[in-house]
Amino acid sequence: MLSILSVTLPVFALILAGWLVRRAGLLGPHAAGEITRFVIYLALPALLFEVVASSEWQVIWQPGFVAAFGLGVAVVFGMAVILQLGRGKPLVDSVVDGLNAGYANTGFLGIPLLLAIIGRESLIPSLIATIITVCILFAVALIVIEVGLQGRDGVRPGHMLGKVGLQLLRNPLLVAPALGLLVLLFGLRIPSPVASFLQLLGGAASPCALVALGLFLAEERSHAQRVIGALVMLVVLKLVVQPLVTWWFAAQLFGLSALLVKSAVLLAALPTGTGPFMAAQLYQRDPAMTSNVILLSTVLSLLTISFFLHLVQ
Repeated sequence: MLSILSVTLPVFALILAGWLVRRAGLLGPHAAGEITRFVIYLALPALLFEVVASSEWQVIWQPGFVAAFGLGVAVVFGMAVILQLGRGKPLVDSVVDGLNAGYANTGFLGIPLLLAIIGRESLIPSLIATIITVCILFAVALIVIEVGLQGRDGVRPGHMLGKVGLQLLRNPLLVAPALGLLVLLFGLRIPSPVASFLQLLGGAASPCALVALGLFLAEERSHAQRVIGALVMLVVLKLVVQPLVTWWFAAQLFGLSALLVKSAVLLAALPTGTGPFMAAQLYQRDPAMTSNVILLSTVLSLLTISFFLHLVQ
């Protein structure tokens, strides 16, 4: 519990910092939007590019772990989207909620937490989980969102595909990892000064996103925006269903080693990261649900991660 608390406390502190400076009037009502734009167009693309471009195929090629963790993410993401569509939510909003349920905070929380609990041997699983979550899941969600937005306008299928493709080519959160993949495929080396620049800029993504979340939470909102049933459902999917499904895939279906099973389950049990909040802001959807899911899942993860840690000992 102490290890988990020591890693999650900085998350709460950054959210609180954003909340306090907004409440104190030190930052104005447009601060959350402007910081979010910085994350979307500069910091997060730098992080995504650097994560993919600096990876190595032989290191990340762990097919059993990739399948177990990836399928856990896919199942929970799909469940959330289907359940929200069944509740009458539009496709775009349902996909954002799918991210709320399946997007674990693997980078900002997962890597330091697993280092504290398991040790350096957890770095490779943490990196793989981060690539699956931050790059693959996020890319799939944005593609579905773009299809939903263009399909809503009633354009012809061929024309719609062209518009979707054009929008995707303009999206820095998809272009950056795609360029990083090209660097990886061609075996190119990033010059040291460029790598340092990307690490500095990318390192600002998570803390700035958390501060922006705090700024948003400090704004006055009507109670009508808080849908308790959907909030509880998404948090349960994230903190309970995803680690259980991932455990079944890792331990029962693929028979992974104890280390990989433990890593997969703990990474799946992490609270929701800031990616869904960035997606909600990017597509101008109401981020109230997303911010509440991030906050509540982070608080409750102190208990659920401790439980799953005991389960996979």
